[in-house]
This record gives sequence, structure tokens and C-alpha cells, in this order.
Amino acid sequence: MNYVDGYVIAVPTASREAYRKMAEAMAVVFKKHGALSVVENWGDDVPEGKLTSFTMAVKREETESIVFSWITWPSRAVRDAAWKLCMEDPIMKDESLFKIFDGKRMIFGGFETIVQA
Repeated sequence: MNYVDGYVIAVPTASREAYRKMAEAMAVVFKKHGALSVVENWGDDVPEGKLTSFTMAVKREETESIVFSWITWPSRAVRDAAWKLCMEDPIMKDESLFKIFDGKRMIFGGFETIVQA
């Protein structure tokens, strides 16, 4: 089964197009190093929670939207090797690209796929 990197971030709503362009560029890098797919989703119906929610988890501010995304890899081994290569890619050294959102509020993790229908 595949391996998935998932993440949730808060992005300024006014920066939607800038984020989309950055995400497209990053997708090229991930796929160059073995990703099967890269999916970026802009929040459209993300309710506020009482105990937990996407918005609470990333401390979304009123002027921000939620982005929920994932990268699918053939295996964890491919993903681990790819991340090392991705981090060396020149695009990753361009800090201006990543000023679109506050990375300190990003939630991310790697997940082993257990059901794929």
C-alpha cells in the first residue's frame, strides 16, 4: 500500500493565488522525486469546532483559510529518500515562497495507508 504525507495549514485568504502557484511548483519537485500525486485543497466548508477542529488546530485567524493537503508516495522508503532530495532542491531554499503561511502552525505527519477503495 501507499504512504501519505498529510498536512493542514492556515493561509491568508488574500494569498490564495500565490499559494496555488507555490503549491504547483512544489508538486513538480515532489513528483520529480517519486510522488504519485499531490493534492492541495482550499477550505470551502470547514466548520468551527467546540473541542477540536481544523481551524482550532492551526489557530486560524479571521483573515485566513484552511488548506488540507496530501502527497501520495509508493512507500515510506521512497518518501524518506525523496524528502532528502527535495530539501536539496533550489526551490526549497527560496524562503520567500514559504512566507505565504506561518509554518509554525502547520500540522503534518506521515501515514501508512491501510484501506484504499
